Amino acid sequence: MHLDHDHQHGPAAVSADARRPDGTRRALRIGLGGPVGSGKTATVAALCRVLRDELSLAVVTNDIYTREDAEFLLREAVLPPERITAVETGACPHTAIRDDISANLEAVEDLEEEVGPLDLILVESGGDNLTATFSKGLVDAQVFVIDVAGGDDIPRKGGPGVTTADLLVVNKTDLAPYVGSDLARMAADAKAQRAELPVVFQSLRGETGVADVARWVRERLAAWTA
Repeated sequence: MHLDHDHQHGPAAVSADARRPDGTRRALRIGLGGPVGSGKTATVAALCRVLRDELSLAVVTNDIYTREDAEFLLREAVLPPERITAVETGACPHTAIRDDISANLEAVEDLEEEVGPLDLILVESGGDNLTATFSKGLVDAQVFVIDVAGGDDIPRKGGPGVTTADLLVVNKTDLAPYVGSDLARMAADAKAQRAELPVVFQSLRGETGVADVARWVRERLAAWTA
Protein backbone atom coordinates (compact mmCIF):
# COMPACT_ATOMS: atom_id res chain seq x y z
CA MET A 1 0.00 0.00 0.00
CA HIS A 2 1.36 3.40 -0.88
CA LEU A 3 0.29 6.96 -1.57
CA ASP A 4 0.83 9.16 -4.60
CA HIS A 5 2.43 6.54 -6.79
CA ASP A 6 2.63 9.05 -9.61
CA HIS A 7 5.02 11.10 -7.48
CA GLN A 8 7.33 8.25 -6.49
CA HIS A 9 10.18 9.68 -8.53
CA GLY A 10 10.50 12.74 -6.30
CA PRO A 11 13.18 15.32 -6.97
CA ALA A 12 16.18 14.21 -8.98
CA ALA A 13 19.17 13.19 -6.91
CA VAL A 14 21.89 15.81 -7.26
CA SER A 15 25.09 16.59 -5.41
CA ALA A 16 28.00 18.98 -5.79
CA ASP A 17 30.46 16.12 -5.30
CA ALA A 18 28.84 13.60 -7.62
CA ARG A 19 32.20 12.53 -8.98
CA ARG A 20 35.21 11.02 -7.27
CA PRO A 21 38.67 12.62 -7.51
CA ASP A 22 39.50 10.43 -10.54
CA GLY A 23 36.49 11.81 -12.41
CA THR A 24 34.31 8.70 -12.16
CA ARG A 25 30.78 8.98 -10.81
CA ARG A 26 30.56 7.95 -7.17
CA ALA A 27 27.84 5.75 -5.75
CA LEU A 28 24.40 7.09 -4.93
CA ARG A 29 24.12 7.39 -1.15
CA ILE A 30 20.75 6.78 0.49
CA GLY A 31 20.28 7.24 4.24
CA LEU A 32 17.78 5.30 6.33
CA GLY A 33 16.73 6.78 9.67
CA GLY A 34 13.96 6.31 12.17
CA PRO A 35 13.15 5.42 15.79
CA VAL A 36 14.57 2.39 17.59
CA GLY A 37 12.79 -0.81 16.57
CA SER A 38 11.04 0.63 13.54
CA GLY A 39 12.63 -1.92 11.20
CA LYS A 40 15.48 0.01 9.59
CA THR A 41 17.95 -2.88 9.63
CA ALA A 42 15.34 -5.36 8.42
CA THR A 43 14.49 -2.99 5.57
CA VAL A 44 18.18 -2.63 4.67
CA ALA A 45 18.55 -6.43 4.71
CA ALA A 46 15.51 -6.88 2.48
CA LEU A 47 16.77 -4.23 0.03
CA CYS A 48 20.15 -5.97 -0.17
CA ARG A 49 18.52 -9.30 -0.97
CA VAL A 50 16.37 -7.78 -3.70
CA LEU A 51 19.01 -5.52 -5.30
CA ARG A 52 22.30 -7.40 -4.88
CA ASP A 53 21.99 -9.34 -8.14
CA GLU A 54 21.36 -6.23 -10.23
CA LEU A 55 23.42 -3.53 -8.50
CA SER A 56 26.84 -3.19 -6.92
CA LEU A 57 25.99 -2.03 -3.41
CA ALA A 58 27.38 -1.70 0.10
CA VAL A 59 26.11 -0.74 3.55
CA VAL A 60 27.31 1.49 6.39
CA THR A 61 25.55 1.02 9.74
CA ASN A 62 25.63 3.34 12.77
CA ASP A 63 25.35 2.27 16.42
CA ILE A 64 26.37 4.16 19.54
CA TYR A 65 28.71 1.69 21.22
CA THR A 66 28.32 -1.58 19.29
CA ARG A 67 28.31 -2.95 15.76
CA GLU A 68 25.09 -4.85 16.33
CA ASP A 69 23.29 -3.83 13.13
CA ALA A 70 26.30 -4.65 10.96
CA GLU A 71 26.66 -7.99 12.73
CA PHE A 72 23.00 -8.78 12.01
CA LEU A 73 23.53 -8.09 8.31
CA LEU A 74 26.66 -10.24 8.34
CA ARG A 75 24.83 -13.14 10.03
CA GLU A 76 22.06 -12.87 7.47
CA ALA A 77 24.69 -12.91 4.68
CA VAL A 78 22.82 -10.24 2.74
CA LEU A 79 26.10 -9.07 1.16
CA PRO A 80 29.71 -10.26 1.18
CA PRO A 81 31.41 -9.19 4.45
CA GLU A 82 33.70 -6.68 2.75
CA ARG A 83 30.63 -4.72 1.60
CA ILE A 84 29.31 -4.09 5.13
CA THR A 85 31.00 -1.71 7.56
CA ALA A 86 30.03 -0.12 10.87
CA VAL A 87 30.48 3.27 12.51
CA GLU A 88 30.37 3.51 16.32
CA THR A 89 29.03 7.01 16.91
CA GLY A 90 29.79 7.20 20.65
CA ALA A 91 26.93 9.69 21.03
CA CYS A 92 23.37 10.27 19.84
CA PRO A 93 23.12 8.76 16.36
CA HIS A 94 22.03 12.01 14.72
CA THR A 95 25.40 13.59 15.48
CA ALA A 96 27.19 11.24 13.07
CA ILE A 97 24.68 11.60 10.25
CA ARG A 98 23.96 15.32 10.51
CA ASP A 99 26.45 17.24 12.65
CA ASP A 100 29.89 15.63 12.41
CA ILE A 101 29.64 13.33 9.40
CA SER A 102 33.37 12.70 9.07
CA ALA A 103 33.30 9.08 10.31
CA ASN A 104 30.49 8.17 7.89
CA LEU A 105 32.11 10.00 5.00
CA GLU A 106 35.33 8.09 5.63
CA ALA A 107 33.38 4.82 5.76
CA VAL A 108 31.59 5.36 2.44
CA GLU A 109 34.75 6.57 0.72
CA ASP A 110 36.71 3.58 2.01
CA LEU A 111 34.05 1.22 0.69
CA GLU A 112 34.27 2.78 -2.76
CA GLU A 113 38.04 2.46 -2.72
CA GLU A 114 38.09 -1.11 -1.47
CA VAL A 115 35.15 -2.81 -3.23
CA GLY A 116 34.13 -0.27 -5.91
CA PRO A 117 32.97 0.71 -8.33
CA LEU A 118 29.63 0.84 -6.51
CA ASP A 119 26.18 1.86 -7.72
CA LEU A 120 24.61 2.35 -4.30
CA ILE A 121 25.60 2.78 -0.66
CA LEU A 122 22.95 2.49 2.05
CA VAL A 123 23.77 4.43 5.23
CA GLU A 124 21.67 3.28 8.18
CA SER A 125 21.42 5.57 11.18
CA GLY A 126 21.23 4.25 14.70
CA GLY A 127 17.77 4.42 16.26
CA ASP A 128 16.82 8.04 16.91
CA ASN A 129 13.76 10.23 17.33
CA LEU A 130 11.47 12.05 14.90
CA THR A 131 13.95 14.91 14.46
CA ALA A 132 16.70 12.75 12.92
CA THR A 133 17.77 13.91 9.47
CA PHE A 134 20.85 13.30 7.33
CA SER A 135 23.30 15.96 6.22
CA LYS A 136 23.12 16.73 2.50
CA GLY A 137 26.88 16.37 2.58
CA LEU A 138 26.53 12.70 3.48
CA VAL A 139 23.56 11.31 1.53
CA ASP A 140 21.75 12.19 -1.66
CA ALA A 141 18.32 11.04 -0.46
CA GLN A 142 16.78 10.06 2.86
CA VAL A 143 14.31 7.32 3.83
CA PHE A 144 12.58 7.62 7.21
CA VAL A 145 11.14 4.43 8.72
CA ILE A 146 8.40 4.38 11.36
CA ASP A 147 6.21 1.44 12.41
CA VAL A 148 2.58 1.00 13.33
CA ALA A 149 3.44 -0.38 16.79
CA GLY A 150 4.85 3.02 17.71
CA GLY A 151 1.35 4.48 17.50
CA ASP A 152 -0.84 5.60 14.63
CA ASP A 153 -0.41 9.22 15.71
CA ILE A 154 3.26 9.38 14.64
CA PRO A 155 2.56 10.82 11.15
CA ARG A 156 0.34 13.50 12.74
CA LYS A 157 3.08 14.43 15.21
CA GLY A 158 5.36 15.25 12.30
CA GLY A 159 8.96 16.18 12.96
CA PRO A 160 11.68 16.68 10.31
CA GLY A 161 12.14 12.95 9.72
CA VAL A 162 8.46 12.42 8.93
CA THR A 163 7.80 15.64 7.07
CA THR A 164 10.96 16.15 4.98
CA ALA A 165 12.39 12.70 4.20
CA ASP A 166 12.41 11.89 0.49
CA LEU A 167 10.48 8.70 1.30
CA LEU A 168 8.47 7.83 4.42
CA VAL A 169 8.06 4.11 5.15
CA VAL A 170 5.30 3.00 7.51
CA ASN A 171 6.54 -0.45 8.48
CA LYS A 172 5.03 -3.57 10.11
CA THR A 173 1.54 -3.00 8.75
CA ASP A 174 0.76 -6.65 9.52
CA LEU A 175 0.75 -5.71 13.22
CA ALA A 176 -1.92 -3.01 12.87
CA PRO A 177 -4.88 -5.20 13.96
CA TYR A 178 -2.98 -6.32 17.06
CA VAL A 179 -1.83 -2.90 18.27
CA GLY A 180 -4.94 -0.93 17.37
CA SER A 181 -3.37 1.22 14.67
CA ASP A 182 -5.62 2.71 12.00
CA LEU A 183 -3.75 2.55 8.67
CA ALA A 184 -6.25 4.80 6.89
CA ARG A 185 -5.77 7.44 9.57
CA MET A 186 -1.99 7.13 9.27
CA ALA A 187 -2.24 7.50 5.49
CA ALA A 188 -4.38 10.64 5.78
CA ASP A 189 -2.10 12.19 8.40
CA ALA A 190 1.01 11.39 6.35
CA LYS A 191 -0.58 12.98 3.29
CA ALA A 192 -1.39 16.11 5.29
CA GLN A 193 2.16 16.37 6.62
CA ARG A 194 4.03 15.50 3.41
CA ALA A 195 1.87 16.81 0.56
CA GLU A 196 3.33 15.26 -2.62
CA LEU A 197 6.28 13.48 -1.00
CA PRO A 198 5.82 9.70 -1.30
CA VAL A 199 4.76 7.31 1.46
CA VAL A 200 5.03 3.52 1.41
CA PHE A 201 3.09 1.21 3.70
CA GLN A 202 5.10 -1.96 4.12
CA SER A 203 5.07 -5.37 5.75
CA LEU A 204 8.27 -7.33 5.25
CA ARG A 205 6.27 -10.44 6.11
CA GLY A 206 3.80 -9.75 3.31
CA GLU A 207 3.85 -10.96 -0.27
CA THR A 208 5.24 -7.72 -1.71
CA GLY A 209 7.71 -7.12 1.11
CA VAL A 210 10.20 -4.38 0.28
CA ALA A 211 9.16 -4.13 -3.39
CA ASP A 212 7.82 -0.55 -3.26
CA VAL A 213 10.92 0.78 -1.50
CA ALA A 214 13.18 -1.10 -3.93
CA ARG A 215 11.27 0.45 -6.83
CA TRP A 216 11.82 3.92 -5.35
CA VAL A 217 15.54 3.21 -4.93
CA ARG A 218 15.81 2.14 -8.56
CA GLU A 219 14.12 5.36 -9.65
CA ARG A 220 16.53 7.46 -7.58
CA LEU A 221 19.45 5.59 -9.06
CA ALA A 222 18.11 6.14 -12.58
CA ALA A 223 17.95 9.90 -11.86
CA TRP A 224 21.46 9.80 -10.41
CA THR A 225 23.00 8.10 -13.43
CA ALA A 226 21.04 9.97 -16.11
